Amino acid sequence: MLTIHAAEASPDSAVLVDGAYVAALGPYEELAAARPAARVRRWPGILTPGLLNPYGPELLELTYHPDPREADRFGTGPVTGERARAIFRADPARQGASARRGVKRLLAHGTVAVAGELRSRAALDAVRRAGLVVGQRPPELPGPPSLSPVPLVLLPGLTVGGPARFAVFDVPDRAALVRLGAATCVATVVGGRLVHRRA
Repeated sequence: MLTIHAAEASPDSAVLVDGAYVAALGPYEELAAARPAARVRRWPGILTPGLLNPYGPELLELTYHPDPREADRFGTGPVTGERARAIFRADPARQGASARRGVKRLLAHGTVAVAGELRSRAALDAVRRAGLVVGQRPPELPGPPSLSPVPLVLLPGLTVGGPARFAVFDVPDRAALVRLGAATCVATVVGGRLVHRRA
């Protein structure tokens, strides 16, 4: 099914998605006129190629992402350091579910690619199932591991015929995205599929 994704603050950067690929790029009005039968998804903010999070191993193998039902024991945020290692030692089976929840958190922050050498099968499986790309780490890492690292690492621009992999952030421009961070994500598309939509 053809889908046009258009963001209010970047109307000239709409994306026509056909399956897993970008079929066309350009102003929303032009794409809609050329493909009037396409489904339209309108978003607030700006549409970008999506983010690379350079901390794949740190966030998916060395961090425990609690199940909401565990909030009374572990809280609701990521658990790191010795406490996370103790959780995994006590129950190695937690690694798979934690990695899947970690990937969901990454997608909710506009992440479409991760970097770093993933060694555990649990993390690799979670990344593959979600369709995240595994890339090279930047030469210099931006501060401590975070779902919204500073500075943000935007992927290269979208291309016609290339993979439909992008994110939408509820900000007026890229400067605001840099200032406010990846938690402003409202939608993430990977392989043409809407894999995150903020409620």
